[in-house]
This record gives sequence, C-alpha cells and structure tokens, in this order.
Amino acid sequence: MTDPIRVLIAEDQALLRDSFRILLDTTPGFVVVGEAGTGRETVELALARRPHVVLMDISMPDMTGIEATAEICRRTSDLRVLILTTFDLDEYIYGALRAGASGFLLKDTTAADLVTAIRVVAAGEALLAPSVTRRLIAAFGAQPRPSRAFHRRLDGITDRERETLVLIARGLSNADIAAHLSLSPATVKSHVGRLLTKLNARDRAQLVVVAYETGLVTAAPDGF
Repeated sequence: MTDPIRVLIAEDQALLRDSFRILLDTTPGFVVVGEAGTGRETVELALARRPHVVLMDISMPDMTGIEATAEICRRTSDLRVLILTTFDLDEYIYGALRAGASGFLLKDTTAADLVTAIRVVAAGEALLAPSVTRRLIAAFGAQPRPSRAFHRRLDGITDRERETLVLIARGLSNADIAAHLSLSPATVKSHVGRLLTKLNARDRAQLVVVAYETGLVTAAPDGF
C-alpha cells in the first residue's frame, strides 16, 4: 500500500489503547483514525471512518469483539479485522475467523510482530500460522457439525481448486502449495483468486472456515 494504513484501535483498557496508538503514531506508514472502548463504539467508528484495519480486543463491553467483528464484516466488504486477546483458546480463534476476522494475535506479541501483522492483514492476506490452523482443524473435527447448514457450498469449483482449498486449510502458503502440487506460484495465486470469488470469501481466513464447515477438511491428517 502506498497510502498510510488507517487503523482503528478497539480496546477497553485505556492504557493499552494509548500504547497501541503511540506505537502506530511513531511507526511510518500508519495513521490512527480512531479509538473505541466498547464494541458498539467500534462498529460505529468503523463504519464512519472506514479504516483499513480494526485492531480488535476480543473482550469488550456492550458487544464482544467477535460480535463487533461479525457486524462490521456484515456491513462492509473491504475492512479487515485483526483480533487481539490474552486468551489462546480454540473457541475464540474459530469464533473470530467465522465472524470474518482476517487474523488473530495474542497480546503478548512483540511490537514488531504486531506492526507486521497489521501490514499483512491490510494487504488482504490472512494471518494464520500452520500451527493455528492445525489446532483449529483438530478442535472442529471433534465437535458435531452445526445444526444450521452453512450457506456456502463447494459446487462449481474444479478438482484442482478443491485440492488447493484443502492445502490452504492445512495452513500451507502459496509457495508450499505450488511445491506440493507441482504448479507455478502464479497458477496457485490464480486458483486462490478464483476460490475467493466462487466461495464469496473475504480472504484466505474465510476460505479456511469454508473448508471446515463444508466438511472438506477433517481432523484426520493428510500426511504432509
């Protein structure tokens, strides 16, 4: 991105809000467009000020970070949410991704990693480490399927796109997928782009959720 990355900070603790703002204000390429202390305020400011990224605390008064994320993503198509929490729990990670979040970080992350994460999410990529996706797959595989049918289906995707989706859900990067399928990185990028369009997914994180909820990916390892 050539323009500064516009960030909205959503955190109920004033000290942490101030810390995040000072960090971003002193880092080239960022501008803080607002600060919110509640979930409802976050939604209102996100819709009014249109940041590129919302830095979202998962535990917020009025409306949780997951609920606020779901509302923001329901009402926008280009705004990205990066979840911050002190809780390293699968239920929070999965809930955040299902709500539309593009990334998930613990609050004990370093300042450098936080800045990098915001840049990654602002660029339209998902912040999903392979270790996180493996844990999510295992946790989801141990649970019964939702009683309500998921609204997206895999009809219309090709066999190669289906293979690509499985590997995305396993946490592989485009370069890893290219090596695994003996394809060029450009071809893999094209497959990913078509999957995003066909499955009406916001980003790579949403593709992972689709793979879980349609049953394409299970907890059983594929051997890679």
